[in-house]
Amino acid sequence: MKPAEQNNRCRELVRMALEEDLGSEGDVTSQAVFSDEKGSFLLTAKDHGVLCGTEVFQEVCRQVDETIKAEFFCQDGQSIESQTVIAEISGPVVSVLTAERTAVNFLSFLSGIATSARRFADQASSTNAVILDTRKTLPGYRALSKYAVTCGGAENHRHGLYDMVLIKDNHIDAAGSITEAVRRVREIWGIRFAVEVETRDLDEVAQAIACKADRIMLDNMDAELMSRAVALVQGKAEVEASGNMTLQRIEEVGKTGVDFISVGEITHSVKAFDVSLRKKGGGT
Repeated sequence: MKPAEQNNRCRELVRMALEEDLGSEGDVTSQAVFSDEKGSFLLTAKDHGVLCGTEVFQEVCRQVDETIKAEFFCQDGQSIESQTVIAEISGPVVSVLTAERTAVNFLSFLSGIATSARRFADQASSTNAVILDTRKTLPGYRALSKYAVTCGGAENHRHGLYDMVLIKDNHIDAAGSITEAVRRVREIWGIRFAVEVETRDLDEVAQAIACKADRIMLDNMDAELMSRAVALVQGKAEVEASGNMTLQRIEEVGKTGVDFISVGEITHSVKAFDVSLRKKGGGT
């Protein structure tokens, strides 16, 4: 996806999030309590991990009120500790409080993904394996989620169904074989797209090698079988491990010699990163 398209999707996502939160009346509480007061608020980490989502946070502020000023002291991809002051937000109190929840939701969600990605990448650091994300993302949030993954130090797999061929078990079973599925793909697309084939055993790995697949996915194999598969491939294709990849398994899987380990958990089981916005000089 091109940067301009990503920016447009981000703005639209923010617009929908604000519409969802504000409805037709806006923040009825803040409108009643405040008039034209101005104030400053501190955005503080209540957790330790990797920050992500500063631009989205600022986009929320812009869409609510362009006079809100968000001065960030930390940047996306930066490791931060609990109690770190991330930013100072200043402007009309009504506007800041109107933007608060939506802006914090985005930052918490994306920082949670970046933090998870960093943990998996660190766990694989003693091996040559690269941690990849998957398409298991919250609908509508894929571009932002995959950006967060890179902030955490992992890499993106395909962004959608449109940018890489991935022949999975259902394709294989419906086509009759890996050989036939790959033949049909090559007949239509030639070498326009990289071709990855999901395999479930060594016989399927051998078929994928014979078909000259660009990448071979080892799906739900144990470490011993993965090692045998890597030895069978002998560098003729990239090798990716996939299926129930937990943090505890990463080092063992990486040491089998695979090139990539794809982890759905990074994006489909997000633990929000805890941040809070409080009036400067106020309570904690």
